[in-house]
Amino acid sequence: MPTFVTVSPHLPGLLGPTGWQAVTAIDRLVALPGAAATAEALREAGTAVTDLATLAEVPAGAVCLLTRAEVPEGATVVVGAPEPPGARLLDVVAVMDRLRSPGGCPWDAEQTHASLRGYLLEEAHEAYDAIVDEDPVGIREELGDVLLQVVFHARVAQEAPFGVPFDVDDVAGDLVDKLVRRHPHVFADAGPRDVAAVERGWDEIKKIEKQRRSPTEGVSRSQPATSWGAALAGRAARAGLPTPPAAELTATDAAELGEQLLGIVVAARERGWDAEDALRTAVRRYADALDAAAHARPPQA
Repeated sequence: MPTFVTVSPHLPGLLGPTGWQAVTAIDRLVALPGAAATAEALREAGTAVTDLATLAEVPAGAVCLLTRAEVPEGATVVVGAPEPPGARLLDVVAVMDRLRSPGGCPWDAEQTHASLRGYLLEEAHEAYDAIVDEDPVGIREELGDVLLQVVFHARVAQEAPFGVPFDVDDVAGDLVDKLVRRHPHVFADAGPRDVAAVERGWDEIKKIEKQRRSPTEGVSRSQPATSWGAALAGRAARAGLPTPPAAELTATDAAELGEQLLGIVVAARERGWDAEDALRTAVRRYADALDAAAHARPPQA
């Protein structure tokens, strides 16, 4: 029986200690198509490897390099190079690059940040719906669609439509740096913290990073008016700035509150008013007032 050694198609040439022991234990080393990149890397390092087209060609007693997908059913394998978490993300990037490149998909090739922006919102809303529905199959699919939008926009950005090129690695690198920087209680010697302390620390670090004067800065105005207003009120409260007077609620729980809000929407519609537009106008006025109040305060050291 041959010895099957699995390798990663995403990390050609990488073998762990167990893989190296298996590869160097026998002189006859062969590789199936999925392991072609690793076979080439080994040849460049001076190790003889014979490429084979099919599993049937693998001779008894040989060491066969192959991917997990090529392992015959019931075979015992040596894990030469385990796939790292996120390895398939490399495939996503490669496929997107192929679609966008010459000879790829003409529709993908002509898209811009502007033409794609509606899809980003649409896919985010569909992912949200799947989460609300507690649908694991739907969540998995919709998160993939959101990921597509991230990778698509990053690929468009490589062509520098706004004058400054960046790619998906820049996006990922910035994200990693931000997560590490904003979690000093995990990645630095900041000591243990409870959730409230973590949230305060996050806001403090973000304030230093962004050098923002007003709570309105960095809050999307395109989100629904309810979430926009809630975000502004929360930020204003943490910054010690005024918040709108709270209405007296008669609802005893969130479900009852939802019913009352729906009733307000219906009543507004009957009067010819758009409840979302009315709330958005009020939130916009509040945002302007917050800006004025924030800029009236002396800069904090």
